[in-house]
Amino acid sequence: MAELTTIQAITVLILPVLFAITVHEAAHGWVARRLGDHTASMLGRVTFNPLKHIDPVGTVAVPLLMYLFSGFLFGWAKPVPVDFRNLRNPRRDMALVAIAGPGSNLLMAIGWALAIKVGMLMGGELRWVALPLIYMGSAGIMINSILMVLNLLPILPLDGGRVVAALLPPPLAARYARMEPWGLIIVIGLLVSGLLGTLIQPGIDLVQWFATSLAGLR
Repeated sequence: MAELTTIQAITVLILPVLFAITVHEAAHGWVARRLGDHTASMLGRVTFNPLKHIDPVGTVAVPLLMYLFSGFLFGWAKPVPVDFRNLRNPRRDMALVAIAGPGSNLLMAIGWALAIKVGMLMGGELRWVALPLIYMGSAGIMINSILMVLNLLPILPLDGGRVVAALLPPPLAARYARMEPWGLIIVIGLLVSGLLGTLIQPGIDLVQWFATSLAGLR
């Protein structure tokens, strides 16, 4: 999207970003409900309405400023509340609830890759539809790849941290959980130092390769 102006690029990003965060958070709540916890459902968080999941700072201000000043997207949505005590098998199900978010991002990356394929198959007369679709598809693959890999980092409160906590023996899991208040600070520190991009770029490249390969774009 290097050929787009800043305003055009932001316009292209809006829909993929909203889809990415909304489906990611709704997936957590949906899986939790299937496994016995209805907390998110009762609070109206198992929904595709993005307004229910948007955090004004983490979903709007921070990603916008990060993109304008660094070209890198980073942010967060309001976390979906889950009462792990209500889950039928709390330790196993905690991991399943956590992995649902990144899993949804993988499916969306594949979906956006298929959207690019559709755009490429459109004739010249539909260029006014095809071009925005291709641009949004490219943005969707990028955003969902970043969200998936970033959330799989083994740092609480990220999804990868939840999976690790579920797999550890209870005494170690309790000690591991003590890092949660510092998790966001650790991630921001990695971002500012430049290490975050180095850590997650190989995973992002792999997800993008997988999605575009499945869609027949390679």
